[in-house]
Amino acid sequence: MRFDCSDPTSPLLRFHDQHPGQRCVIVCNGPSLNKMDLGFLRDEIVFGLNKIYLGLERFGFYPRYMVAVNRKVIAQSADRLRAMNCVKFISDRGADLMPRDALTYHIRTQGMEKQPQAQRFYRDVTEGVREGHTVTHAALQLAYFMGFSQVVIIGMDHNFPQSGAPNSELVMQGDDPNHFSPAYFRGAKWDAPNLAESEISYRAALAAYRADGRAVVDATQGGLCDVFPKADYRAVFGL
Repeated sequence: MRFDCSDPTSPLLRFHDQHPGQRCVIVCNGPSLNKMDLGFLRDEIVFGLNKIYLGLERFGFYPRYMVAVNRKVIAQSADRLRAMNCVKFISDRGADLMPRDALTYHIRTQGMEKQPQAQRFYRDVTEGVREGHTVTHAALQLAYFMGFSQVVIIGMDHNFPQSGAPNSELVMQGDDPNHFSPAYFRGAKWDAPNLAESEISYRAALAAYRADGRAVVDATQGGLCDVFPKADYRAVFGL
């Protein structure tokens, strides 16, 4: 679906429909990544999220795009993210921590407040990006804007053995069991997930993709999210 972008001066316009008909992979940060040999991602267009840099040397791939929207994550990761040689989409909530440069673009993210499902997905990211209670949802909006016809999600375990009240600020005591690296939030502040609200956002994303004849597939190993169609990653990538 083509549309007239709401902000014709936005630096984000350079990414509009840059990948028509192509496939991308959104790599989330669940422990299931440790069960996979991810070397095949060297041949894919990858969106990395948040602190994926903690595993890149071991995983054997490098993302073309990075997305981070949570201010706590940006504050904890700014130095490492700045050093990454890829395009970074950073929430304007963290613009002071990561100013715009040749590889860093600010996205105008909106809200932790509840929205109806139909208002949770922006096809035009120059208008804004819905946070949707998960950085994965922001990446789905960016991938749509960039023209990808198929998005494959891996590492979206949708399971947090250690958590608290949705959206509450917590401090991770000891190793982090919720992510692929035990150091992910070890000793650091983090926001407890809101899985129910995340699922509403995911449904909005799936509806938008399907309305335009595009697809989102969840190829997470053992993931508990039941919103997107499931697939075995080995079959998807011909492994």
